[in-house]
Amino acid sequence: MPAPHTLDLTSALKPGDLEDFYRDLHRHPELAFREHRTAGKLAARLKGAGYEVTEGVGGTGVVGVLRNGDGPVVWLRADMDALPVQEATGLEYASLTDGIMHACGHDLHVTWLVAAAETLAAGRDVWAGTVVVIGQPGEEAGSGAAAMVADGLHQRFPYPDALLGQHAAPGPAGFYPHTPGLAMSASDDIDVVVHGVGGHGSRPESTVDPVVTASYIVTRLQTVIAREIAASEPAVLTVGAFQAGTSHNIIPAEARLALNLRTQNRRTRDKALEAIRRIVTAECRAAGCPTEPEVDVVSSYPVTVNDPALDARIAATHRELFGEHTVFDFGTVTGSEDFSELAPDGVPYDFWYVTTTPADVWEAAEGEELREKFAGVPGNHSPLFAPDLSVLVPGVRTLVSAALTELEPRRPGTA
Repeated sequence: MPAPHTLDLTSALKPGDLEDFYRDLHRHPELAFREHRTAGKLAARLKGAGYEVTEGVGGTGVVGVLRNGDGPVVWLRADMDALPVQEATGLEYASLTDGIMHACGHDLHVTWLVAAAETLAAGRDVWAGTVVVIGQPGEEAGSGAAAMVADGLHQRFPYPDALLGQHAAPGPAGFYPHTPGLAMSASDDIDVVVHGVGGHGSRPESTVDPVVTASYIVTRLQTVIAREIAASEPAVLTVGAFQAGTSHNIIPAEARLALNLRTQNRRTRDKALEAIRRIVTAECRAAGCPTEPEVDVVSSYPVTVNDPALDARIAATHRELFGEHTVFDFGTVTGSEDFSELAPDGVPYDFWYVTTTPADVWEAAEGEELREKFAGVPGNHSPLFAPDLSVLVPGVRTLVSAALTELEPRRPGTA
């Protein structure tokens, strides 16, 4: 680990500059693989700091490389995309794009990454090695990391010794949860199409109603987790969309369901997927559907399993920097990320959280215990998600100090 005085190089940060950059990103959110403006802003700042910058990696991805002598290669990643959410925060810097919002904090992630990259560039006299900065597109689509890897991320840029990342999360601002080992769940998005026979609402006997059939499917799917998965195996199955029909008196020819499955091991995932397919097929056959249903896994996130040794080193650094009480193990969550897909096989990675809920919002939330209050504050993907701007500088410090933990310390007077 670097000497303690090298753990924080952020004294020269200008909070006003960070706020301006963050507010600009928040006002101009962009959906997955459309992050052209955001990528351009990131690339320009990296070039200004002396990084070798490559744009258009995996679509709209940005990679910046800063070589500073012999030593470890550390990758730092931030995702850039926003969500199709109508903002309801009332902030004076709220989204200017109707129906799109940075509701998951990726604007914070990019701001932290930019400032960390600039800080490390300015502090090259205290570390040696190579820093690779990654602005990743399409995290919310579940395919951004895979797109960058497919575009040669592992071959075109310095091979990593460690991959590091962090995420804004609900919780009273000023905490930095770390989880060694299994940190986040796998996630699968599943599209279901029920094929019926359409017709007039006055003659239902001449139809096979896919709305009724799909309704039975939705109800029956509730038993997958409740009755087929052991209580000791965490899993969540959500029906996020049900689409059918165009008019009051027309029985449609098909109905569509959008499902999301979250699991923490391959055995549970396979069992749940098999149950979903079985239930959908059986309900359609029971209804007399003329065609077999479609059940397709359209996108997937892997589990996130932090390297325990790497996580222990970085958690220790954050405790030293922010205080022992600020770092704790929140355990495995059912949220998902494609962050781990960026790491080549065998390369350790670590992914931690920075809590961002304003103090007044947290205090007003119902409940006494930490987990009770979590349910009462706007979380990621909420139209009310509004991080406290006090986390801007600390979020840079967490990323810079983590990088320095893995880079080689440079002795004074060495070139």
